[in-house]
Amino acid sequence: MLPAPNPAPRPSSASSQPHPLIKDFAARVLLVDDEPDLLRTMKAILEANNFSCRTAEDGFEALRQLRETPPDLIVTDLRMPNMSGFELLAILGRRFPQIPVIVISGEFALHSDNPGLLMNAFFRKGEYTPPQLISTLRDLYSQRPLRPALTRQGRAPLWINRRSSDYLLATCTECLRSFPIENHNPIGEALQTADCPSCGTTITYAVDNSVLRILELQQAAVPSHSALPQAPTPSAD
Repeated sequence: MLPAPNPAPRPSSASSQPHPLIKDFAARVLLVDDEPDLLRTMKAILEANNFSCRTAEDGFEALRQLRETPPDLIVTDLRMPNMSGFELLAILGRRFPQIPVIVISGEFALHSDNPGLLMNAFFRKGEYTPPQLISTLRDLYSQRPLRPALTRQGRAPLWINRRSSDYLLATCTECLRSFPIENHNPIGEALQTADCPSCGTTITYAVDNSVLRILELQQAAVPSHSALPQAPTPSAD
């Protein structure tokens, strides 16, 4: 009688596999923000989780460091002096499309069904946890260098200023630069158009109901001038 064949080994579960971010190699992360305390805190958290971090206070400094040693991942703010995060995103998308980018902003909220045009992930400041950020960084690092190409889309991504409802920001789907749209029409789902001031491309966007709701909430949260307390008028002696 022939001996019974050995059973085929069972595939191990995904949880038992070592993460691609192995212990002997620290993924390089470039942190871009103009708040020194935030940079120090984030750097300490990531380095405690086996990331190697460098910091930059604005887009210009980030580009200088990119020329010296390209990082594996980038985490950037949007509102910064000198070169904003919007300008940095446009340059990264054109010159360094292979580097995954995470945007963290407390000033702007992204309204888009396709954030991949600009970044790989978006977090609002104060609305995420360090484990969520670390998990996202590890996932993005494990996918390198197979980052998908930028995808063109019919609608331009909209950015909503969380401190003002006077204007929106749209990102050009051609040159990837962002520009303000001040006279948007609150007409629900209807598509609207605007010309990019940088490259002249006519982009299409929609101020849909979810955008209108955010704008209405922001307007309601800002007291009118008549509701503000008035300084007492000095009496004439």
